Amino acid sequence: MAMASGFERIFEVGPVFRAEKSFTNKHTTEFTGFDLEFSYIESFRDVMKMEEELLTYALSEIKEKCGEDIKRVYGMDVVVPDKPFPIVKLADLYAGLKEDYGYDVPEEEKGDLTTEAEHLSFEWTQKHFGSEFLFVTDYDAAKRAFYHMRDENGVPQGYDLIWRGCEITTGAQREHRYDILKAQCDEKGLTEDVKFYLEFFKYGCPPHGGFGLGVDRLTMLLLGLTIKEAMFIFRGPNRLNP
Repeated sequence: MAMASGFERIFEVGPVFRAEKSFTNKHTTEFTGFDLEFSYIESFRDVMKMEEELLTYALSEIKEKCGEDIKRVYGMDVVVPDKPFPIVKLADLYAGLKEDYGYDVPEEEKGDLTTEAEHLSFEWTQKHFGSEFLFVTDYDAAKRAFYHMRDENGVPQGYDLIWRGCEITTGAQREHRYDILKAQCDEKGLTEDVKFYLEFFKYGCPPHGGFGLGVDRLTMLLLGLTIKEAMFIFRGPNRLNP
């Protein structure tokens, strides 16, 4: 919405709330999110490049300032990644996991990344690319948000970023063309729910994209903790207080 009002490069840090029913070491119903959007991109790969530059810089600063303390207290090495991060299509990742580890999922589940595939991807990525990070692209449109742009074949123009076998980001080029955006809302039955959102695109909006990064999950992976240990006050399906 800020893109439509003329702000070409924005970010925000704030609380995010989810009706999350998962009981895992990485899910929570309230977390701190870092969100970034910028205008006049050529494709979602511009967004990926922005994120890899941001994370590489951040990790290099952390390593320089806190690396020894993190190693001493948590036993974790801060690894500054090489650029560019490896990129793989979802279907190719599943094919690779099947070839290397015999891992397979039913055909109807191959449009999204399963939790087990996420975990296996860490070892697979290190084996084939020598990296802790992996961009995964070409998800099924049914599994992506209505505002993700799609190409001529209906493939969402976005990605997930996996770090150490755990998703930390979903990013994409956003659909800025009103008629197409509305059609994708109609397809998912959301048009009335997001009517206010559509209004921002009626009179034109620049091509743009961005991503959301979970700060607590990032901290969890950096220090080798669970999500409850990485947060000041954990919020989950069964915990609202304190």
